[in-house]
Amino acid sequence: MKSILLLALLSIAANAEEKTLFNGKDLTGWEGDAKFWSVQDGAITGASSAENLVPHNTFIIWKGGEPSDFTLTLKYKTTPGDDKKYTNSGIQYRSRIIDAEKFIVGGYQADFEYADKWSGILYEEKGRGILAKRGEKIVIKQGDNPDKPKLEVTGKTGDSAEIQAVINKDDWNDYKIIAKGNHVQHYINGKLTIDVTDETAEAPKSGVIAFQMHQGPPMKVQFKDIVLITEGE
Repeated sequence: MKSILLLALLSIAANAEEKTLFNGKDLTGWEGDAKFWSVQDGAITGASSAENLVPHNTFIIWKGGEPSDFTLTLKYKTTPGDDKKYTNSGIQYRSRIIDAEKFIVGGYQADFEYADKWSGILYEEKGRGILAKRGEKIVIKQGDNPDKPKLEVTGKTGDSAEIQAVINKDDWNDYKIIAKGNHVQHYINGKLTIDVTDETAEAPKSGVIAFQMHQGPPMKVQFKDIVLITEGE
C-alpha cells in the first residue's frame, strides 16, 4: 500500500508544472491600463492619485492561460493615499474577461484590504458577491436564483480576529490560493482564511488570473514573487 501511495504521489509531482508569472522587471505576459499599472521596486504596481482616480474596478490580467486546478502563491502589499482612507484590492482566479478594452474581469476573488474585515474572504466579482466570510468553512448550494446561492456554514477555519492579527498592513504579506475541482482555499501568512466547496452549476472550473485596483480614493497595490503550480494540465 505504501508503494502504491508513493507511486501516486510521484506521478502527481511529475505532472505538476511550476511557472513564475512575473519576471520582476516589466509587464511582459500581463495586460492592464497603463494609466495605473507599472513595475516599481521589482513589483507589479497599481497606483492612482487625486488627479488620476480609478473610475471603475480595473484589472491587470495574466495572458498566459486559464488554469483550472492549481496552487498560486504571491506576496502583496497595499498602501493608502496620504489621507489613509480605506483601500481594497484582490486576486482574481478562475475568472472571465467581461470587457477587454476596459480591463474589467468577473469571477472568484481572493480579497484583501488596508483595514480589518475583508482580507482573505471569497468574493465573486460581477457575480454572486460574498461567498465566504473570513474564518468560515462553506458549502455553496444551488438556490432558486442563480445569483443568490445558499451558503451553508459547515465549520470554521479559524478566528477572524486572530487571522487579522497576522496581517501586516504596512508591509508585505504572503497569499496562497489552492483550487482543486470545486474546492478552493485561501491562506494569508500561513493562516487558512476560507474553505469553500461550490456545488452549484455556476461554480467556475477554470479562468484567468488577474489583480484588482478598486474604484475609490488614491491608493497603491503591489504584487511580486508570483508562482503558479498546475496539476495535470
